[in-house]
Amino acid sequence: MKIVVIGGTGLIGSKLVTKLAEHGHEAVAAAPDTGVDTLTGEGLAEVLTGASTVVDVSNSPSFERAAVLEFFETSTGNLLAAEAAAGVGHHVALSVVGTERMPDNGYFAAKIAQERLIENSPIPFSLVHATQFFEFVRSIADEATVDRKVHVAPVRFQPIAGDDVAQAVGRVAVGSPLNGRVEVAGPEQFRMDEFFREALVAWGDSREVVTDPQARYFGSVPGERTLVPGEGATLGQTRYRDWLDRTATGK
Repeated sequence: MKIVVIGGTGLIGSKLVTKLAEHGHEAVAAAPDTGVDTLTGEGLAEVLTGASTVVDVSNSPSFERAAVLEFFETSTGNLLAAEAAAGVGHHVALSVVGTERMPDNGYFAAKIAQERLIENSPIPFSLVHATQFFEFVRSIADEATVDRKVHVAPVRFQPIAGDDVAQAVGRVAVGSPLNGRVEVAGPEQFRMDEFFREALVAWGDSREVVTDPQARYFGSVPGERTLVPGEGATLGQTRYRDWLDRTATGK
């Protein structure tokens, strides 16, 4: 099966391309540095020739509200049009757990807009909603830092390893279209402030974590369960502390 991975040179995309190839599929990484630009449409017709499935794990280079909305609307619109012309039979997109529960967040609103385009397209589709990646949690702490204090709300938090996300997306990609969504998350659920308090100690980071019910998550105040999945989610196998230990030792 030829599977084109949009954003195939990024964190999740590169892992996904490797996993699909290991299982005998023709996995093609499509990104600006491989000559494919979903914003302009450059290279799309060529790379989609003969493709059965397209997996979109691309991300906006800017998280500014207008910029991220423009990115997902333009890139997804161009991609779906090119897929229809090429006869692609399955569109898979990676999204975020909780988008509909925090629509005032600019990034989440842009992902909602992307999903609506996909759902309204004639192409059969599957949406994979993932929680925050382990690889991203330091950035969350940095974004929440004011004067060397990390302000975090005491809400539920269930991050997942990038490898586990790629595995889940790969399974969906080689299966039949869901015409709906699945949720994927890590095996452990935490209170977010407690997670970061323990994580900063493990990182050897001296910043203080402040429990703040009004703390914002990239501009919005999350609810108790905004960032965690509902019942029936697929859970990854990797625990954060194990992942951190492996990362530190380079294994």
